[in-house]
Amino acid sequence: AWVTAGIKVVPVCASVGLARMVERAGATAVVAEGGESGGHVGDASTMALVPQVVDAVKILVIAAGGIGDGRGMAAALMLGAQGVQVGTRFLVANECTVSEEYKERVLKAPFTTTFAKKENEGAPVEELEQMGAGALRKAAKDGNYEEGSFMCGQIAGMVHERQSAAEIVDDLVNGAEKLLKEAPAWVR
Repeated sequence: AWVTAGIKVVPVCASVGLARMVERAGATAVVAEGGESGGHVGDASTMALVPQVVDAVKILVIAAGGIGDGRGMAAALMLGAQGVQVGTRFLVANECTVSEEYKERVLKAPFTTTFAKKENEGAPVEELEQMGAGALRKAAKDGNYEEGSFMCGQIAGMVHERQSAAEIVDDLVNGAEKLLKEAPAWVR
């Protein structure tokens, strides 16, 4: 029904199979999101997933997961993506409405030690899921650092300052453009 209504749908996919399926269902484009992302959607890395999805579908492919600067954007374009989706870096944007505590934790590249410890000890999936129930809201809206889950992608270690969304976009695009213009020096 959404296709006939003219609604553009761009699903997030963590596998080639899912990307093919949503293309058959009429998706406008697909976000090929690697496990480096804050959404933690799958095990495949962005570097491995994006070119496989690009080769498998005819619709536009947007790369996501671990992209936070011009280098990541340039790499995604070289892998065949037509664009990028960036999440973690925008968590600290001036315009982002997550709690100040959340922003500070992203800037400090947090690692949830209690969750990791329980996971490493072999805690059942149900127990781990219970720890996360409502935890993102507690972190993002309430700034509850004791019970909140401050989700972000692996790129968080490269996020060091607050900026406006426009400054972040400019940095991504200008950084990628500079690298791509210099790329011919690598080919003889």
